Amino acid sequence: MVCAFRGWNDAAGAASTALEAVADAFEAQPVAEIDPEEYFDFQATRPTIVLSEGQSRSIEWPQNDLVAVRVPGAERDLVLFDGTEPNLRWRTFSETVATAADALGVEMVITLGALIAEVSHTLPVPITGLASDEQLVEELDLQRSNYEGPTGIVGVVHDCCRRLGMTSASLWAAVPHYVSAVPNPKAALALLRRLEGLTGIAVEARALEEETASYEEQLGRAIAANPEIADLVERIEAEQAEQLGPDEDDLPSADAIASEFQKFLRQQGD
Repeated sequence: MVCAFRGWNDAAGAASTALEAVADAFEAQPVAEIDPEEYFDFQATRPTIVLSEGQSRSIEWPQNDLVAVRVPGAERDLVLFDGTEPNLRWRTFSETVATAADALGVEMVITLGALIAEVSHTLPVPITGLASDEQLVEELDLQRSNYEGPTGIVGVVHDCCRRLGMTSASLWAAVPHYVSAVPNPKAALALLRRLEGLTGIAVEARALEEETASYEEQLGRAIAANPEIADLVERIEAEQAEQLGPDEDDLPSADAIASEFQKFLRQQGD
């Protein structure tokens, strides 16, 4: 089961965008939904009105949907949980997610998240991770998170799975703080590539790749026109390069390798 929650855990919409890319790449079938009435303060998380053909109106409530994804040729299928961070009863909500996972025969729960950090948009997206299995962290070569402090529903779901003895992992993408107010397809793509490594399932994400190229180009032009921001980006780049060290900095990034492999898969046809 792969989970992403809109809200505090989803900086620049990276986590929810990555989950949408998985759903779009395969045939997704709705399985269940969680009634928002028990878990949301609608004055804090308001429903929205949607117009259809400029006339009829419908209400869209905070979304928490389970969909099944059949993956031809893979050892396992996927269950996607497309959610919104609730306002109320977090422990009960998390137990509901874990119960649904167990009922569907889920063998591992993976949560996706994105956080605001002092990183550069020009460098590979840092992905930190936690896992209930230490060997899993080693295999994925994740940068371990040493964060301590307030958490969102992603942290609570992960903890609930741990207490229930269910294997789980949490992937987090770092989003540049100076451009966190706009959607970040590059961070979403980085999350998707690490998810592929964790699940062994290749996801066609050509649209996300194109959006990432456009994002970097437009952001580069905007920053070049603002000397103050340009200086900030250069300083962050230097600090990140120093943290990587000379040997690591010369290696191709995991994102670059995954991108090349995706191109190879596409050349092979169906």
